[in-house]
Amino acid sequence: MTERTLIRETVGKVGELVHLSGWISIRRDHGKLVFFELRDRTGRVQLVVTPEKGDVIEAAKGIRPEYAVTVTGLVKERPAKKGSEPVPMSPDGVEIEVTALAVVGKPSEDLPIDVSQSDMHLQLETLLNHRTLALRQEKVAAIFRIYSEMLRAYDEAMRAEGFLEIKTPKILGASTEGGANFFRIKYFDRDAYLAQSPQFYKQAAMSAYERVFEVGSVFRAEPSYTTRHVTEYTGLDAEMGFIENVEEVMAMLEKTMHRMFRHIGEHCQAELMLFGATVPADVPIPRIPLADAFAILKEKYGKEIPDGEDIDSEGERLIGEYAKEQYGSDFVFLTQYPTAVRAFYSLPNAENPKISESYDLVFRGLEIASGAQRIHDPELLIRVIRERGLDPDTFKDYIEIFKYGAPPHGGWGLGSERIVQKLLGLASIKEAILYPRDVKRLTP
Repeated sequence: MTERTLIRETVGKVGELVHLSGWISIRRDHGKLVFFELRDRTGRVQLVVTPEKGDVIEAAKGIRPEYAVTVTGLVKERPAKKGSEPVPMSPDGVEIEVTALAVVGKPSEDLPIDVSQSDMHLQLETLLNHRTLALRQEKVAAIFRIYSEMLRAYDEAMRAEGFLEIKTPKILGASTEGGANFFRIKYFDRDAYLAQSPQFYKQAAMSAYERVFEVGSVFRAEPSYTTRHVTEYTGLDAEMGFIENVEEVMAMLEKTMHRMFRHIGEHCQAELMLFGATVPADVPIPRIPLADAFAILKEKYGKEIPDGEDIDSEGERLIGEYAKEQYGSDFVFLTQYPTAVRAFYSLPNAENPKISESYDLVFRGLEIASGAQRIHDPELLIRVIRERGLDPDTFKDYIEIFKYGAPPHGGWGLGSERIVQKLLGLASIKEAILYPRDVKRLTP
């Protein structure tokens, strides 16, 4: 079996014969010379077919963009043009003089979109309609390389702090949140629901393992057409036990976010360059009580939000600007939300039960995480459930978690795609999802 060389490895093999595999991105004919740009999972490199190689010239005749090929060739030095910038993900100063070329896969029809362009300037719906092909475009591919490294960093950060990875069920017998934004499905002879979060299960696992985390699908039946909502996304969840207060949870989340972005900055410079993006500064994240945030919005920006209501998207954007201006931080924790606007399992403040021990994390003007210290006293939990007009019997499995000595605990749910959206300045969250689902889209 021929040993394959990856494109990123060619820079160290000048003068050697190598065997490459990949897709043709660009074809250029200059007189008797044919130039191709070849890409694989590690980068791009220029191929040169010379007239002396008649059999290769013949093989190259019909090759067009997105043909999958195998190549044998000599690695040669290719001095950069004077004043030119190095191409991201392209090995500097080398090209391949082709000695053998074979097609191993080719398009069966004309390409509906041109993925060789650095910016395709197409409507999002067009890109999503042809998603499988669009994923090959350089900037689109960079999104998911960054996304992959983000997931890797989250995993490493959690494990470094002693969190155990879990996987919770996504087909449930009842809606976990007690709300209306759930998907009902037919489950043999009865109804079932798609999980809105792993909340109850991660709390149950916490009561056994103390610290747990999950990377998993979340389903929300929200009839929303905004740039920040979809009906299915990947949540980065965590729950930690034996805490003294909600600040411990926020401190852990802050540490995790800084670690994730340091990792992305170290491993994704070429991809970030394509978007002109930079990772946030590693500075302390400010904490602003929601009531204070409302006062800031009113006094500084003339925006008034009625008492007892949640902050809206414009308010998040403005308070994000304020945090950047006042603290030099791309993040801000909004804390002390009214109990009435949070999930029933959020712990009320001991001195003022109308305020909950909860928070949101805003990144560059967009909420990316929600969290809280949870109620761990079953009697208090039953009372709160009743006060919300809900039936405790509906939540008997959940309440049972706290009958066997559950410790004080808290956690968070992060929206992974929102992180990437704001990091790269993407217009829509759908761009950060491989195959997004929304109110209208179920394919491809």
